[in-house]
Amino acid sequence: MFDHVVEILLVEDNPDDEELTLHALQGRKLTNRIHVARDGAEALDFIFRTGPYAERPNQHPKVILLDLKLPKVDGLEVLRRVKTDSVTRSIPIVVLTSSREERDIVESYHLGVNSYIVKPVDFEQFTEAVQQLGFYWLLLNQPLRG
Repeated sequence: MFDHVVEILLVEDNPDDEELTLHALQGRKLTNRIHVARDGAEALDFIFRTGPYAERPNQHPKVILLDLKLPKVDGLEVLRRVKTDSVTRSIPIVVLTSSREERDIVESYHLGVNSYIVKPVDFEQFTEAVQQLGFYWLLLNQPLRG
């Protein structure tokens, strides 16, 4: 099912935001390393290699771009599950959401999110923010090994 290494897991249920994010990352030539999960349950299956992803190679993405408002399992629950598991807690998670609600921001940091970014409405701002995210997490950040 997977013949390439997934470096970015994009968890996004809005097709327009997905398309914008992929377009922005395409500018950095990073789109061949992305997997998109369209709800929280699919994201958890992918991360923990269960369900349809049970045969996925045992390699975690370098970064997870996570929307909070998701069907089936919300983003805060995905964040909670990843950050409380000893095997996955070191995966950097960037919340990329339209929510400016203080309780979402506070809860995300409480659960261990690495960064919280509110999606800009402006296309150029959004493109630049996503390109910088990809560049930083894939090329500059030194992940925990092992």
